[in-house]
Amino acid sequence: MYTLLMDGREEQVEGPVVRHGRPIFGWERKPHGWCRGDACIPGFRAAEAETPDGVDLAGFAGLLGRVAVVDPDERLIAVGDAQRLGPDEAPDFTLDGFSLREARGSKIALVFWASWCGCRYDLAAWDELHDELSPGGLTVVSVSLDRDPGDARPWIEGLGHPSLIDAEGSVAELYNVVNVPTVVWIDEEGRIARPQDTMTATDTFREMNGLSSEDAKNALRRWVLDGESGLTPEAVREHLRIPTEEERRARLHARLAAWLFRRGRTAPARGHARKAAELAPHDVAVRRSLMPLSGVDPFGDEYFRLRDELEAGGVPLYRPLPDWSRGAQAAEAGA
Repeated sequence: MYTLLMDGREEQVEGPVVRHGRPIFGWERKPHGWCRGDACIPGFRAAEAETPDGVDLAGFAGLLGRVAVVDPDERLIAVGDAQRLGPDEAPDFTLDGFSLREARGSKIALVFWASWCGCRYDLAAWDELHDELSPGGLTVVSVSLDRDPGDARPWIEGLGHPSLIDAEGSVAELYNVVNVPTVVWIDEEGRIARPQDTMTATDTFREMNGLSSEDAKNALRRWVLDGESGLTPEAVREHLRIPTEEERRARLHARLAAWLFRRGRTAPARGHARKAAELAPHDVAVRRSLMPLSGVDPFGDEYFRLRDELEAGGVPLYRPLPDWSRGAQAAEAGA
């Protein structure tokens, strides 16, 4: 038997190839194809994943627009979500009792952070913004990328806004978050009003990131109170970072690494962590989030080696959108 990691849960499956006649991911074989409820995959398309011995799980996942990674030695399979990131409808998710779809009607500031990032010190300030702007229709939703929920909990105790922990990286996968802090704005109708943006709520690390928290907060206030997001729909499409195939696979390798680290299977876990880094070397969120599970200090030498590697490769750690940050950076440059 293999362990299947999919949709935030794990279950046992007979292997990478499932015998004919068995359901797969909730889909069942009918005379005309594979069906789940009213949705069906025609038989001629499903044939791509069918073999004489059964149905190839990774191939079937591909028919659904998903990516799969199989580890035959550890008898593990990880299946990612379908790529649904687009400006017209923010990908829905339910995590820790919060449902994005059920929050429709409110503007959402989706704030990604982690305990291994200095942005943890911004949480109280984001909570104050939630209190300040909720009468105007804003809900701040913070999402921790900590692989160990226990690392995040001390930082979210007592906060008034929805504070979620994305230990499996599923929400980060949906929104293609490659570092923290990252903020995504979602309007009342569920559309992305501002794609992945590096925004801070305090100036604690301004010397490092060069960003003005006051400029960021004022941009947020203009959106909530005046309806001015600062970006046209065309600009949203231009700046929205859609995940590549390599990035999607990297997140699955990271998911397998985390699962193995938690069970003390260090050698194969490190192998998957290395593969994730090879596939998406720029993804700080993936690489740094695994450090605590592997016994590495995420604030230590390993992190600074990662910073040096990315800087040498011309890969930016922080990726603020220009409409609100350009003025502050120009002012600083002229000072």
